Amino acid sequence: MSVEKNSVQIAIHQIPKKGNYLCGDSYFYTKTDDEFVCAIADGLGSGKYAKESSDAVIGIIEDNIHANVEQLVEMCNEKLWGKRGVVLGILKLYFDSSAYSFSSIGNIGVMTVPKDGKKKRNIPNAGYLAGYKRSFKVVHEQLETGMNFFMFSDGVKDADLSHSLFLNDNIYEVIDQYAQLHNEKRDDDTTLIGIRYQED
Repeated sequence: MSVEKNSVQIAIHQIPKKGNYLCGDSYFYTKTDDEFVCAIADGLGSGKYAKESSDAVIGIIEDNIHANVEQLVEMCNEKLWGKRGVVLGILKLYFDSSAYSFSSIGNIGVMTVPKDGKKKRNIPNAGYLAGYKRSFKVVHEQLETGMNFFMFSDGVKDADLSHSLFLNDNIYEVIDQYAQLHNEKRDDDTTLIGIRYQED
């Protein structure tokens, strides 16, 4: 009988901006024995060409899940040459080395909440990806059991993230309560992904 050593729990809330039936945010996540990757992409503007760009970026990540964050961002950027730009966030958890890495470009945010409850918001790289050579920073930190991560698009506001509900260990309850508090259509597409890492 095999025993799963590293568990990752996922909870997601997504709602389109008011007046739209479809959400322009795209996301992807997957877990292997060695690592976990999650990404949110949002094509600039709206409509067919914005969706084409976000789908292209997500496709690159799906096809290259074992690449590191730096490589993924660079590959996604190259894919966007001649297309509408995107804002993008990528998070990777590395189980064997007990480490995580992430990068966010534009208005895709990442917040970490370790067991001590001290929330930490990252400052995203400014701008967007559009095929042009550019620099960007990648954060590398130690992964601890019981850590929660929240990835979000610009429909999630700063005031939302300051709410005490984000200190709850149970990410399913966090996302469910957030959805209940903010079930109205917003001025922006909204995607909020909760991720909990537990080393069993």
